[in-house]
Amino acid sequence: MATGLGEIRLRRYPVGVGMILIWLTGAVGLGVAVYRWIVGLHITNMSDGRPWGIWISFDMMSGIGLAAGAFSVAAIVYVFNLKKLYPIVRPTILTGFISYILAALTLLVDLGLPDRIWHLIIYWNIHSPLFEIGWCVMAYTTVLALEFSPILFEALGWKVPLQFIRRVTIPLVILGIMLSTLHQSTLGTMLTALPYRIHPLWYSPLLPLYFFITAIAAGLAMTVFESYHSARTYQQKFELGIVSTLTKWIPYVLGVYFVIRIIELFVTGKYVYLVQDPWPTFFFLIEMMGGILIPILLFADRRVRNSQSGIVWAAFLTMGGLILNRFNTSLVFLNGDFYFPSAAEIAVSIGLTCLGIIMFDAAIRFLPMYKEPKKEQTAIKQI
Repeated sequence: MATGLGEIRLRRYPVGVGMILIWLTGAVGLGVAVYRWIVGLHITNMSDGRPWGIWISFDMMSGIGLAAGAFSVAAIVYVFNLKKLYPIVRPTILTGFISYILAALTLLVDLGLPDRIWHLIIYWNIHSPLFEIGWCVMAYTTVLALEFSPILFEALGWKVPLQFIRRVTIPLVILGIMLSTLHQSTLGTMLTALPYRIHPLWYSPLLPLYFFITAIAAGLAMTVFESYHSARTYQQKFELGIVSTLTKWIPYVLGVYFVIRIIELFVTGKYVYLVQDPWPTFFFLIEMMGGILIPILLFADRRVRNSQSGIVWAAFLTMGGLILNRFNTSLVFLNGDFYFPSAAEIAVSIGLTCLGIIMFDAAIRFLPMYKEPKKEQTAIKQI
């Protein structure tokens, strides 16, 4: 499959039944989203006593956390000069870029007055964590668009902007690291304003640190998951050696998180809640054991990292741990009115997820996402 300058063309990958179902499901979800914009939030099960729902917990907090692989991999490759990982940079940045686009679309669906979202730009409330999150997400989405732009410039044959972007790649990556660090942690900062609503097993003044650390680990795991399924779908080589190198740091990242959280549990005396109510205890243990401790043990084992099925399952558990943590913290154990997402809310979340898959598929089919070895080496030298 040749790739190079001036090559926006359809790459003939097979279209299976699954992709057709994704298109149909995405169309239904987007249709429901449009209907929600017409009739308002009445089609949801949210209320004044439960203003957050699945759109925030899953599409925003979980989605942005899983997108952290973009800044992590970019930092490792460009800042720390580990060029061995270069083959997975493009799909990883694409995944992050799409995730942030979907996060913006989620906000437009979730906000009561989505037409006023631009007010964030001119009406500044510097005391609100949402202000910092909003600005950082906007800025980082722009950075991701610029980091992704060389792929488009290559396809269009635009040599001058391509050379310019390659010259400023490292400053862009550093800016992306700063912005992503800020808003990943500030998602946790926002929840520190709810000390009497979040269950003590999940509330902590250290939530900003926890959110940042878990995002790094889950973002790297998401890179493994995306690489594996992309390779299967588009008949590409699954770079097991590369993702094995990438994930050997996950046990250290998750280990720091696990140790700090357990120490805090006993120093603050919150361990007593583990024997008071079975449901919080059950979810806490599932999250800490299945989403943290088991992935630590799996990723620490070289045999698992060098096993295709082993590393994918370890990545899946790590991603699941982050999603469960975000749900437990911002929804399941957040005091308020009883809430279960309506069919419309579920349809929109699934539809937006399908839209992300469609966007990824379109990029793979029309843009030079996977480069030939010789041209790949040329691109590395030009950075």
